[in-house]
Amino acid sequence: MASGSITLRSVAALKPGHTIWDGGHNEAVKGFGARRQKGVPVYVLKFRILGRQRFLTIGRHGSPWTPEQARREARRLLGEVASGKDPQTEKATARERAADTLVEIAKKYLTVAKATQKPRSYLETERHLHQNWKPLHTVSVFDISRRQVAARLTQLQSERGPVAAARARAALSAMFNWAIREGWEIEVNPVFGTNKPAEPPARERVLSGNELREIWTSCSEDDYGRIVKLLILTGQRREEVGGMRFSELDSSRTTWTIPSSRTKNRREHLVPLSAGARDIVPAQGGNGEFCFGEGPRRAGDTLRGFSGWSKAKRLLDDRILEKRRICDPRAVPLEWRLHDLRRTCATVMADRLGILPHVIEAILNHVSGHKAGVAGVYNRAKYITTARDALSLWAEYLRQTVAPEKAAL
Repeated sequence: MASGSITLRSVAALKPGHTIWDGGHNEAVKGFGARRQKGVPVYVLKFRILGRQRFLTIGRHGSPWTPEQARREARRLLGEVASGKDPQTEKATARERAADTLVEIAKKYLTVAKATQKPRSYLETERHLHQNWKPLHTVSVFDISRRQVAARLTQLQSERGPVAAARARAALSAMFNWAIREGWEIEVNPVFGTNKPAEPPARERVLSGNELREIWTSCSEDDYGRIVKLLILTGQRREEVGGMRFSELDSSRTTWTIPSSRTKNRREHLVPLSAGARDIVPAQGGNGEFCFGEGPRRAGDTLRGFSGWSKAKRLLDDRILEKRRICDPRAVPLEWRLHDLRRTCATVMADRLGILPHVIEAILNHVSGHKAGVAGVYNRAKYITTARDALSLWAEYLRQTVAPEKAAL
C-alpha cells in the first residue's frame, strides 16, 4: 500500500486493487486514503476507537467528492473520534433514521391501528395519513418540524376545510405519540404546539314533526329505508344499525344487544325494540349474518354490513324534494343528516315526553354525569323495563306524528 499525496492525478492513476494513503506533505491526514477495487475509486478513513481499528467509506470519487473535500471530511471525522464518537456507528444510525420516513412509520402504525380501531375510524386514519400527509411521506420522522406540520395544516384548512385539517392533525399526532412510545427516539411530537384548526360549532339541528313525516313517508321498502326508520325508532348510531347482525337479536326480537366491539364507547348496549322496530328488521335471508347490506365486497374487506350510504341518502333526498315540489314547484331540498334523527329522538323524549335525562342517556348509550351517577343502582333488568317504556312512548309519538294511519310503531 503506497503512501503519498492524494491528488486528482494520483487518484486517477490508481489501479484496481490498490490503495494510496495520505502522506508526505504538510496537509496530510493520517488514516485518510483512496482505494480502487474494480470501478470508481472511493475515499476511505482508517481510525482506531476503543482499541479497535475501523474503516469508514467517505464517498465515491467525483462530484461532490474531490481529494480536498474528502480530506476535510476525514479531518472532521477524526475530530469526532478524538471526542469519543464513533463515526461508523453514527453513519449507520443516520442511515437508519433516514429510512424511517413518515410513510414507513405510518405503515407500521396502521397495522396496529387496524387491530384496535373500529373499521370506520381506521379507514379515516388511513385516509388522513396516506392522502393528507402525502407531501411529507419521504421525510424522516426525525426531521419533520413543527413548521412543516403547521404549513401543511394551513394548506389543508384552505383546500379541504377546518374539519378535515383538524382530523388530519389528530391522526398525525396519534401516530407520532405511538412511535415515541414504541421507542423511536423522536425528541418531541412535531404536532405539539401547532394551532388546531377551529372546527364549526356542534350541530344542534332538531327535526320538526313535519320534517320527520317527510323523511319517514319517503323511505323506500329497501335496506336503506328500513335503516332510516330504525334510526328514528331506536335513536342509535348509523354504523350500529347498518351493521346489525341477526345474532345480536334475541329469539323474540324484543331486545337487540350491540356488542362492545361495535359501540362508540366500547360498552355492550341493550336496545329494547318496539313492535314497529321488530316489524322493520328483515327476516334472515340473502345478507348472511347481516340484517342489512351484503357484507364484505372483496377479499380482505372488513365486515361492515350496509354500504353505499351517500348514494342512498341522495336518492332519499330526491324523493323528499319530489314530493315537496308537488305542492310547491319552487320548494328547496330538506337540509338534514342522519345523526339529526338521534338528536331529535333525545330532544323530543326530554322536552315533550318527560323522560328523565339518565334514561335517555342510557338509551343512547352515552356515558356522562347522569348515567354514571346511577350506575350503581340502575341494574340491567330495571334499565330494560324503563328503556322499553320510554321507547314505546317515543314510538307512539311517531305514530301520531309521521304515520297516523298505522296502528303501531
